[in-house]
Amino acid sequence: MQNRPGTIAKLPALALGGAALLTLGNSARVPQDVVVTVVDVRSADGSVLACLTPSEGAFPDCGEDERAQRRMVRANARVTIVFNDVPPGEYAISLLHDENGNGKADTVLFLPKEGFGFSRDAKARFGPPKFSAAAFTVDSDAPVYQKIRMRYMSR
Repeated sequence: MQNRPGTIAKLPALALGGAALLTLGNSARVPQDVVVTVVDVRSADGSVLACLTPSEGAFPDCGEDERAQRRMVRANARVTIVFNDVPPGEYAISLLHDENGNGKADTVLFLPKEGFGFSRDAKARFGPPKFSAAAFTVDSDAPVYQKIRMRYMSR
């Protein structure tokens, strides 16, 4: 095969184009794990229910949000919950210490009887915090770590 004029000159350009494509492929938005450490759980009774949602309208209970991830783990003094492969975006987490195992938040005079918590340790004042108060960002650089303190209104 004969070299045609300009053929060899095009090879470096093709190689650079391929390298650029590889670089673009590496900068793609990669899902990350969100690791939650729950502290100050008052007893090992029941379970800790967790909900991670990107939807402001579905926070704090995840409602009908198909994009939400839910977890249930056995209660303990210190609980670790992992949400796997979370796409980049803005999220909020809500927690419930379901001490009696009935799968719902129990209340007395509109106050929660069981523990609760929110990402960024957002405070609950006259109801759950707004999504924006609990929201955090997942990007494609590294896993996200949240430490959430379980709070109780009653003994």
